[in-house]
Amino acid sequence: MRFENREQLEKYIIELKNKNGKKKVLICGGLGCLAKGAEEVLDTFRKVIEREKVEAEVEKLEESPHLVKTGCMGLCEAGPLVRIEPEGILYLRVKPEDVEEIVDKSLKEGEVVERLVYQEKVNGEVHYWPHLKDVPFYRKQVKIALRNCGSIDPQNLDEYLARDGYLALAQVLNEKTPDEVIEEITKSGLRGRGGGGFPTGRKWQFARVVKADKKYIICNGDEGDPGAFMDRSVMEGDPHSILEGMAIAGYAIGAQEGYIYVRTEYPLAVKHLRKAIEDAERAGFLGDNILGSDFSFRIIVREGAGAFVCGEETALIASIEGKRGMPNPRPPYPAYRGLWGKPTVINNVETLTNVPIIMLRGADWFRSFGTASSAGTKTFALAGKIKNTGLVEVPMGVTLRDLIFGIGGGIQDDKKFKAVQIGGPSGGCLTERHLDLPIDYDSLSGAGAIMGSGGLVVLDEDTCIPEVARFFMNFTQNESCGKCVPCREGTKHMLGLLQKVVKGEATTSDLELLEETAQVVRDSSLCGLGKTAPNPVLTTLFYFRDEYLDHVVHKVCPAHICQAMKEYRIDPEKCRACAKCARVCPVSCISGRPRVPYVIDQEKCTKCGACFEACPFDSIIVEWRKKEDE
Repeated sequence: MRFENREQLEKYIIELKNKNGKKKVLICGGLGCLAKGAEEVLDTFRKVIEREKVEAEVEKLEESPHLVKTGCMGLCEAGPLVRIEPEGILYLRVKPEDVEEIVDKSLKEGEVVERLVYQEKVNGEVHYWPHLKDVPFYRKQVKIALRNCGSIDPQNLDEYLARDGYLALAQVLNEKTPDEVIEEITKSGLRGRGGGGFPTGRKWQFARVVKADKKYIICNGDEGDPGAFMDRSVMEGDPHSILEGMAIAGYAIGAQEGYIYVRTEYPLAVKHLRKAIEDAERAGFLGDNILGSDFSFRIIVREGAGAFVCGEETALIASIEGKRGMPNPRPPYPAYRGLWGKPTVINNVETLTNVPIIMLRGADWFRSFGTASSAGTKTFALAGKIKNTGLVEVPMGVTLRDLIFGIGGGIQDDKKFKAVQIGGPSGGCLTERHLDLPIDYDSLSGAGAIMGSGGLVVLDEDTCIPEVARFFMNFTQNESCGKCVPCREGTKHMLGLLQKVVKGEATTSDLELLEETAQVVRDSSLCGLGKTAPNPVLTTLFYFRDEYLDHVVHKVCPAHICQAMKEYRIDPEKCRACAKCARVCPVSCISGRPRVPYVIDQEKCTKCGACFEACPFDSIIVEWRKKEDE
């Protein structure tokens, strides 16, 4: 169906909402649930419902329940997830063999399968929460950017329309001038959710006032942070909200064309985006004279090769133009001279998906969430040593404690919290003393971290902080485009120093050099990625210097992670002199003779563990070095 005007769209949306009370079975189609067998669960539901002919057996069901494969529902740790609507019952870790019981009890009888719902021990008693809205993981969340993820079929335009989809675009084209749109976005306080936090309205205004024959909107979907999947989940689970946000942005600045830049490692996101664009063009939400107006706008999907640096806007532009993705000095900024030399606005996925709901409900509504300087909500990917790993959205200003222990459920195996790496590999490592820090742009910046795109990795007491810094530096060094010397050589030098630290070969002067190098890279790199690359090093050196000194001065790893800090010894009481350990040793550091216990030369030993695996008598002892005073 093609919509020619706003009135026709509004009438159609009302018709869809009147049909929305139908019984639904929502199966999470996020990659986490798919990896755990969600596709098999969906197929089993389809077969069981067809076999049982539920609609004929239960009078209150007018027709067979509608099966929907949704985007990510958030609680990835407990997948596959299944939700029964309109009751809102949430089932966790559903297996194909559970489907028949769900159909019999929940769909036929309206009962809850208690063993499959969320449960938690409180004061020694097990409590059950069958409804999604009551589950602690969801209770404190506010879904704005993720409002449709996990609730609709992302490949069905009607399901998006039933939730007021494209209504904001219709109202904007009929009621507001471009300047009024920018004024509303500015008033809302929406800031860039890609990490920089630049006010969205101001960026749009910069491009609006530039005179040019052509302008562009780019959606930055190049999400490269390890463990981050916020933008991917929106692209997979609610692609039309991105298209609508881009169209509104295009109308505001006077752009006729838009690009979605998404890494090719996200094949499901690419598939859903392209299907959404086709459906939107067919329905009249993209293309020429949208909804009968004078505004025309088209969107093209561009797949990136996966370079982390292409998350930086000038490198992203170069990649779209067919050049090697490398950043360029600014000014000029893309809003003045961007894609093919034309004014270009670049917003990330989460920023754009907020735009339609802001225009629909108003700036004041959006500002009712968050803080004075950081309005609205923020999505986070909870990863690491946390019980409830997954995707969340919370109001700005929520504390790290609420996020990690309230929504996240605390630390795995009830171990002690040690730190949290927030903002991805370019973010900072914060400690227990920061747990009551509100999550907003200014507070995180003051603590030496950044909001980033929303990656959040929780670390427990068994984590080695220098090794964490080495891991992130290895990532950023590998992903450096190499264009500027400070980043290319500085990250390489920092990585080498960190490797010396975890190998127990560094000195205190190496730590001083590491800190000095990090500051130089931060202050003199060409682009934002180079400038933020030292953040994990600088924050861990500041907050965990004692742990660095343990590695450097005492040559010990308190977390028992760094292999160089342990020793393999042979217990002479257990050794049978069979020589199996000596035969597998790759550096020939084990010696002995028949009927005499073998010994390991600690100077030559590489700590590979081959001897430990080969010994049939458990005579190899693993000892971690300790401080002399321990």
